[in-house]
Amino acid sequence: MSFDWSSIFTFQHLFNLIDILIVWFLFYQLLKVIRHTKAINILNGIFVFIVIKILSSVFRLETIDWIMNSIIQWSVVGVLIIFQPEIRRGLEHLGQRLFTAKKQQMYANPMEEMVEEIIDASKYMAKRRIGALISIEQEQSLTEFAKTGISLNAAISSQLLINIFIPNTPLHDGAVIIQDGEITSAASFLPLSENPDIPKELGTRHRAAVGLSEQTDAITVVVSEETGGISLTYHGRIIRDLSEDELRQSLQDHFIVAEEQSESNILSRLFAKEEKESEAHDDE
Repeated sequence: MSFDWSSIFTFQHLFNLIDILIVWFLFYQLLKVIRHTKAINILNGIFVFIVIKILSSVFRLETIDWIMNSIIQWSVVGVLIIFQPEIRRGLEHLGQRLFTAKKQQMYANPMEEMVEEIIDASKYMAKRRIGALISIEQEQSLTEFAKTGISLNAAISSQLLINIFIPNTPLHDGAVIIQDGEITSAASFLPLSENPDIPKELGTRHRAAVGLSEQTDAITVVVSEETGGISLTYHGRIIRDLSEDELRQSLQDHFIVAEEQSESNILSRLFAKEEKESEAHDDE
C-alpha cells in the first residue's frame, strides 16, 4: 500500500509555509532594527505580559486573565504608538535598501556608474560656475600625483565631488584623482603645461589638466569657474565647451567600450573639428 504524499503536501501547505517565512523574515528585520535601541527593553516587557497571560489561562486566574485580555485588545494601537520611531526607521531602512539595489542593478558596469556620477557633478558645478578638476587614471599610474594631495579612498559620488570643489573649503584647490573606480585623493597638484598654443584666457586649472595629459594617458574633466564651460583633456590636447552628451560619449568611449574604440569615436571627431577650426582661424 503506497502512501499518498499529495494529501500532505498541497498548495495550501506551500502557501502556509511561505506565509510563515515572510512573518519570520519581517520579525527578524524588526529585531535587527531595534536590537541596539531602547525599544528592545519594551519588547522584553511585552514578552513578560505574554508569559503572564499564558500563566493566568493555565491556572485560571480570572481577574489577571481579564486584565491581560483587555491589554491585548488594545495592543495593536499601543505597539504603533510605542514603536513609532522604530517603525519609521525600519521603513526608511527598507526603502534605502530597495532603492540602493535598484541603483546597483541600473549600472551593470561599475565604470558606467562612475561616468554618470562625474557627469552629474560636472553639470551641477558648471551651472553654478564652481571650478573643478577631475583626473581619471587609465594605463599609466597617477599615484605620484595622488600623493601630493589629501588621501580619501572614497566611493565616487556626485555629492562628494561637488562638496570637494565648493569654494573656500579645504579641498577645493587642486585636482581630484580617480584610480581603480574610487576617489583616491583631493587637492592634488598637477604639472602645468608650458604649451604656448593654449589660449591665453585659460587659467591655471586648464593648464594643469593639459600638463597632466602631456605626461600621462589620464583623462581630465575641467569645469571653468569663469564661464561654467566643461572641457576635457587627453594626450596633451584640450576640447572646450562640451555638451552633456559629448562629455558622456567621450567618457564612455574610454572607460566602458574602450576595447571597441575606432577612429570614429567622438574624441577623434572633436579633435578633428578643433583642428579644422584652428586651421580656418589661421587662414584668416
